[in-house]
Amino acid sequence: MDIQHELEIIKRGIAELITEDELKDKLKRKKSLRIKLGLDPTAPDLHLGHTVVMQKLRQFQDLGHHVFFVIGDYTARVGDPSGQSVTRPALSEEIIEKNAKTYTDQAFKILDRAKTTVAFNSHWLAKMSIADFIKLGSKYTVARMMERDDFKKRLDEGSDVSILEFYYPLMQAYDSVVLKADVEIGGTDQKFNLLVGRTIQKRYDQEQQIVLTMPLLVGTDGVMKMSKSYGNYIGISEPPNDIFGKVMSISDDLMWTYYELLSQKGMEEIKTLKHDVKAGHAHPKAVKEALAFELVSRFHSKADAEKAKAHFDHVFAKRKLPDQIEEKTIDTNLSDISLVQALALAEFAPSKSEIKRVIQQGGLELDGEKITDIDAKISTTTEHDVKFGKRKFARIRFRNIS
Repeated sequence: MDIQHELEIIKRGIAELITEDELKDKLKRKKSLRIKLGLDPTAPDLHLGHTVVMQKLRQFQDLGHHVFFVIGDYTARVGDPSGQSVTRPALSEEIIEKNAKTYTDQAFKILDRAKTTVAFNSHWLAKMSIADFIKLGSKYTVARMMERDDFKKRLDEGSDVSILEFYYPLMQAYDSVVLKADVEIGGTDQKFNLLVGRTIQKRYDQEQQIVLTMPLLVGTDGVMKMSKSYGNYIGISEPPNDIFGKVMSISDDLMWTYYELLSQKGMEEIKTLKHDVKAGHAHPKAVKEALAFELVSRFHSKADAEKAKAHFDHVFAKRKLPDQIEEKTIDTNLSDISLVQALALAEFAPSKSEIKRVIQQGGLELDGEKITDIDAKISTTTEHDVKFGKRKFARIRFRNIS
């Protein structure tokens, strides 16, 4: 493939490339580049935000390059300080091992197994002696480390920064030395760590890696980056119906970012879709459904995507309840009960205040009718079908205990 065309594919959707000239030189000299991505297994599941960088890895693989998927089982014990306002608590080895297993299981939903080497950085970091760590520490200066925004902000606020946190970017950089990485990929929040990798490689007399950063995917709320802690994520191991429904919940504007960063469609095809929507030749809902269908097919199967679309059309588009919904039984000796109390006992939300918020915002349907009165009561002599929020359904039954 022509190098310029290869660069066009590599640069699709990226935030920054350091540097393009160096990458061109590597592509001219090497048939297959060594592409590195490191992920610390700090949570049990991967979500679409993780797949932005993994999708870029797959593009490199399709161009003939080899990926080193580094599971940071050792660096996870330190904790990445990127974007952190406090020192991260250490994770136990048991949790790290369990999370790492899910990462490797899920990664090959995107990556080409034949062109991927999975590496655990404990295999080399755990074998380093005190002398090795002293040597590594001598390769970088405190002045350069203090240029990091996370550290400067925390110190200005009077918060602690541990010496151990200084070692996180150094250990991540040493991974690049061990693997002789040609390119390292990460989110924009990883830029400092990736640049440290360039410096450390040079000081170990290696050719410097190219740094390629990808944008942080905005979550379903349309505001914050996708994160489990923000509750705005779409997990790639979630049930097909949930993935489909969550993708359909994003705004029409955000949909185009998801297309660029997550879809396997070519940019010309995406531009055509965008033009058709703007010109009124295509409905944004249909275009969004195509994206949801593509993602469910990738992480599950085409058959699952067809079922998920049918479920969405049946439940959401036609505003009907599913054919089979969860049943919840509440024990009571009363003839009627507060709606908020009933929903709390049925565990629709973790608190009554959250239930009241959903009701006041028009997110509750009881027996097919929208209820906005937080003081409403319901009869306990009959069952009730409840639609709570966008995706939670249940049938409430009452059992008399008098």
